[in-house]
Amino acid sequence: MPYETIFFDLDHTLWDFEKNSSEALSELIVKFELLQKGVSSIDNFLNEYFIINVRLWDDYRKNIISKETLRYDRFHQALKKFEIDDFELAKAIGNDYVAIAPFKTNLFPYSIEVLKYLKNKYTLHIITNGFEEVQHLKLRNSDLSTYFSEVITSERSGFKKPDERMFRFSLDLTKAKVETSLMIGDSLEADIIGAKNVGMKQVYFNPLGNPHEEELTHEIKSLDELMTIL
Repeated sequence: MPYETIFFDLDHTLWDFEKNSSEALSELIVKFELLQKGVSSIDNFLNEYFIINVRLWDDYRKNIISKETLRYDRFHQALKKFEIDDFELAKAIGNDYVAIAPFKTNLFPYSIEVLKYLKNKYTLHIITNGFEEVQHLKLRNSDLSTYFSEVITSERSGFKKPDERMFRFSLDLTKAKVETSLMIGDSLEADIIGAKNVGMKQVYFNPLGNPHEEELTHEIKSLDELMTIL
């Protein structure tokens, strides 16, 4: 049965989270004079932050921590790696980060070309665990908004990927049929297994070639491969 509806993840799939985040954080390290406060280098801070951020996002997805805890603790924990135990500083950085990062516009290669191609053939939507107010800014500032009919965040649905209810909410909202829908994302657990568990076909965007043993509908290393699949 041919596809009619395509759901995309946003961060790490279309919007280059690491590049955009690195740019925003580099500016904040200078603004808050973190090198003068004990941070050994910008790269060292970024490395520590990204490790912590992945772990805390996983906790947030599993409902172990709140949105507010995620927003500030990732910076507090990163600062403490350099013996800077200052929660107020972490909070200030966290607030500035969510104000700056969504205005960064780095996308993965072929994002726009692929979306232009797909838009003529399918109905496109976003399913994301990202914060409601932030994701819309990212889409708008990166000129992605026009390609998507619905942007379904975890806050809007009340559930987080890979929870099946997130995908069922999205299907109901968009009036899409699971058998003619396709999920494209970079997270094997959240995007791919989550979609698979509700019977949706999937495309695993795996640019780094991370090994796994999951049986998938499709796997790609570059977004332009979608134009041969679809």
